[in-house]
Amino acid sequence: MAPTKANTVTLEFEDNNLLVLMCGQHNQHLARIEQVLDVSLDSFGNQLHISGVAENIERAAQAVQKLYHQLSQQEDPQDINSHLVDDVITQAEHGQIDPDQQVNKDIFATTWKKKIFARTPSQARYFEMMRDNEVVFGLGPAGTGKTYMAVAWAVDCLKKRQVERIILSRPAVEAGERLGFLPGDMKEKVDPYLRPLYDALYDMMPADKVDRMIASNEIEIAPLAFMRGRTLSDAFVIIDEAQNTTPVQMKMVLTRLGQGSRMVITGDLSQIDLPSGQASGLSDAVSRLGKVRGIDIIRFSGEDVVRHPVVARILKAYEKSQT
Repeated sequence: MAPTKANTVTLEFEDNNLLVLMCGQHNQHLARIEQVLDVSLDSFGNQLHISGVAENIERAAQAVQKLYHQLSQQEDPQDINSHLVDDVITQAEHGQIDPDQQVNKDIFATTWKKKIFARTPSQARYFEMMRDNEVVFGLGPAGTGKTYMAVAWAVDCLKKRQVERIILSRPAVEAGERLGFLPGDMKEKVDPYLRPLYDALYDMMPADKVDRMIASNEIEIAPLAFMRGRTLSDAFVIIDEAQNTTPVQMKMVLTRLGQGSRMVITGDLSQIDLPSGQASGLSDAVSRLGKVRGIDIIRFSGEDVVRHPVVARILKAYEKSQT
């Protein structure tokens, strides 16, 4: 079979300063695109030359045009980080960059440290669902932002005083909820299960503010078992790793919702850690509640992963093997 002929395509950009930012310091972003998409990139003035096989050229062109567009949408354009570059490269690899479909930047979460924008169309829809519904289910694999984006929206609501507190919870299924057998006080017992939620909070708020709000119960982090018998009013409630709830637990937590509250339930139905034969409360709830007014469901896939590109490829391979 004869090798595919190499070609060269030239792209022109209106703003040379934006092009420099898009290329990165010492052209590091161009080098990353070259490495992953197997092309050669050279910039001259306001032009960018892309060489390689036709299919790879097209993907690289989509990637650089999207990065340039995102810079052009910023009021004060600054150098883009490597994570965003990897996100766009991953989308280009999977043919997911639609020139006519831009991520909605009009809806975002404002936290004490930074504004958090959707990085994929699915994340943008997720923000819209959390804005418009009392209960949202976010389903999908790790790395899609389903928990991080939910915490961001919760922090935004607390900052704007739309709610009085944030309640973060997840089932401690690895300990069978029998936390008394673990060493230490209650905080030390549950912290290992709730660490991803702490990590998200500290990324969005100064550490001393997180600690003060936890001390004052404006932010409450607790295992799912602590939700029984409560009515959660004027709160933003996030139930993480909900695939590891039982149907009884899921019904219990859903019926805790009080006046002025919102709830986001996240989980990955491919990662259920319940005992064999035990039904997942998340799967049960999604099958029952899909058409209930005030409830919306979003399903992320490996194509939405915004972590390292190899993570997206790993998840994609697993998804193929399960079909």
